[in-house]
Amino acid sequence: MIKFVFLYTEIAGYFLACVQKLAEMKGVQVHVFRYPVNKEAPFDFPEIQNVFYYERKNFSAESMLETISKIHPDFIYCAGWIDKDYLKIIKACSGKIPTVLGFDNKWKNSFRQNIATVIAPFYLTNNFSHCFVPGEKQKKYASKLGFNSDKILTGLYSADFELFYKHYELNAAVKKNKFPKRFLYAARYVKHKGIEDLWKAFIELHEENPNEWELWCIGTGDVKPVSHPKIKHFGFIQPENLGEIISQTGVYVLPSHFEPWGVSLHEFAAAGFPLICSDEVGANENFLEAGKNGFLFKSGNITELKSCLKNTISLQEKDLNKMSEVSVEKAKQITPGGWANILFAVCTKNQISG
Repeated sequence: MIKFVFLYTEIAGYFLACVQKLAEMKGVQVHVFRYPVNKEAPFDFPEIQNVFYYERKNFSAESMLETISKIHPDFIYCAGWIDKDYLKIIKACSGKIPTVLGFDNKWKNSFRQNIATVIAPFYLTNNFSHCFVPGEKQKKYASKLGFNSDKILTGLYSADFELFYKHYELNAAVKKNKFPKRFLYAARYVKHKGIEDLWKAFIELHEENPNEWELWCIGTGDVKPVSHPKIKHFGFIQPENLGEIISQTGVYVLPSHFEPWGVSLHEFAAAGFPLICSDEVGANENFLEAGKNGFLFKSGNITELKSCLKNTISLQEKDLNKMSEVSVEKAKQITPGGWANILFAVCTKNQISG
């Protein structure tokens, strides 16, 4: 039996889709320490065979180490470096089994990051055998922290590809016949997601150029929903219940001010959506090629966002459907199965490079 331990924070469905692929491998068992579910994103999580959960709040560093020692893992992953007890566990396991650090911080050459690159080798990097990050900007940070390139893995975040791709397969023919003239936003209602920018840009566009397009919004949070006849709010919806919304909407918009990655961009690319997002959404490097399957704008620039919306509504249906096909192809780059293969190879000491 090969045993994986994940010292995680707040789990989400896309992470569990990856864990499930790992647990489906022959002779694999997965143990996940987790934080409480975010009240703004109250996902329901299914039971998965060979996956065992532990509530982080119930453990001290000592009791957690005792529990993990009894598990006798062959591999251990730590989500970031915020939880000091997690880092104590990693230190105790370092040099005995693969110890993998995961993070999504982008390299921005900030003063704080530069300080981190100086001190990290003494308290952080030396305890991890590998680093697992989403994309190239995070890979650069990992390198600055002292990880050798052959120990930096990419592809940390994957959408539940099969779940979203099945919606593309179900709806592609219908959308080719009549493309839904509705933008979709699916994220928390919080300021840093740029949702207020989107509402403002959308409303201004309608005032300047009345059209038949609507904006449908999914999510909850502390930002009060705007009232407008062309904007609809649906609250939080579990990913497996998104089918009806996906079938009736056409273009996904993620206008974040801060978004180290943004798995939802991958999700809706897999569902066959043309994409609009800000340059702060890290996942655009993999899933959005401006002009090919959507549009990119400078974060916080409402004029540019409005221009992206305007450019989209001016497209013919055949162009939107072509963008849809490009999104799907880009979404295939990263999958839960590929994620599982990467970690299994590390655990079994196969050579992996970023």
